[in-house]
Amino acid sequence: MNYMQKDENILLHVCCGPCSTSSIERLLSEGWRPVLYFSNSNIDTEEEFEKRYAELLKVAKANDLEVLKDHYDHPSWRSAVSGYEKEREGGERCSKCFAFNLERAYMKARELGITHFTTTLTVSRFKNSARIFAIGEGYEGFEKIDFKKKDGFNRSIVLSREMGLYRQNYCGCEFSKKERSDSAETV
Repeated sequence: MNYMQKDENILLHVCCGPCSTSSIERLLSEGWRPVLYFSNSNIDTEEEFEKRYAELLKVAKANDLEVLKDHYDHPSWRSAVSGYEKEREGGERCSKCFAFNLERAYMKARELGITHFTTTLTVSRFKNSARIFAIGEGYEGFEKIDFKKKDGFNRSIVLSREMGLYRQNYCGCEFSKKERSDSAETV
């Protein structure tokens, strides 16, 4: 597909199906035509990666949108966050992870000739949008859209339930999974 002729195209880095729901809804309502880019080598296993991808396909089909899938490369992601493995969720490891994913989205947008890109990462109430924006500002064409605004997070929960989507209980990496597991055991 030729994306260069359409300025309303935006590459949307998507972390999972549930987070994409309200993000897509908002972009469409604002006149954007999102091209979905599933690039998540931070996810701890390839099985989980494929499970989240399958849920995104359901959302894409419901919205008649194209999905581009990046190859799963967990070793490269591990290298990008090396030295930050013991950081708590929301710390510097997450910043390195955001940068890893945003760079891949930027490169894909450039490859396709799409001049705008953004990420669903800002829909989560557990993610610091200002930090994501600060990293994204380093890339030409990054759109600072805080998808948790306009009740985006709650809307994503409603839409996910309506669509019967699998909604994971951790961000994706083995470190967030362990932290989630450890905190659940101590509650």
